Amino acid sequence: MIRDVTEADAQSLCDIYNYYIEHSLATFETEPLAPGEMAKRIAATTAGYPWLVGENEQGVLGYAYATRWKPRQAYRYTVESTVYLAPAAASQGMGSRLMAALLERLLAQGAHAVLAGIALPNDPSVALHQKLGFSKVAHFRQTGRKFDQWVDVGYWEKILSNGGTTEV
Repeated sequence: MIRDVTEADAQSLCDIYNYYIEHSLATFETEPLAPGEMAKRIAATTAGYPWLVGENEQGVLGYAYATRWKPRQAYRYTVESTVYLAPAAASQGMGSRLMAALLERLLAQGAHAVLAGIALPNDPSVALHQKLGFSKVAHFRQTGRKFDQWVDVGYWEKILSNGGTTEV
């Protein structure tokens, strides 16, 4: 099931995200988040953008959300997407379902372009985005440093509409 996030999801989302903070290069954050901080991020994001949660009878399997890409007015139709899955939920289709639902919601809100920044290498995330019609548009070398190594970042883009006239 895919549904809108609630503040009550903060602990489950922390459990997922903190795994990536502590064990992967997928995020450049280095300190685990507390549920209160996650709740603040949820509230800030959902003030204007969708944040979706995927779950089954065992609990939350992952989440996807969008944020404004840049603050200047001319960028108002462009968003950046994020998706994270519980490690046990990888390769089961939840990432595709979450992102497809997020893209539908963004199109309905009037978004025109969706960008996804991916720390590289990350073959599963690249495959997910390309499966959904994203194309690679940039590659920044040695942009971040985590676990005593330099990390590249690639950007993928998907154009949702030919016009976007409703601000997201």
